[in-house]
Amino acid sequence: MKIYTYEKALFVFCNRQMNKLKVLHFDNGFWLYYYRLEENKFKWPMTKDEALKVDVDELKWLLKGYEVRTTSKFKSVKGRKYF
Repeated sequence: MKIYTYEKALFVFCNRQMNKLKVLHFDNGFWLYYYRLEENKFKWPMTKDEALKVDVDELKWLLKGYEVRTTSKFKSVKGRKYF
């Protein structure tokens, strides 16, 4: 028999439309939280590595619909050299 401990972990799942989140939390059993944005979409991290690095403060931002992505989806623009 394996015993798993999830004491300091939250498991966060987002739907394809990116307007609903489910958070799985362990505390002497599992709690399931469901959160939905009415008009906006969640700004979900772009890569798996970014998603694994989200801390508590960034999760709070994510739940409010704010941007938590660490890399831009746009290419950087290099300045022009004149002369």
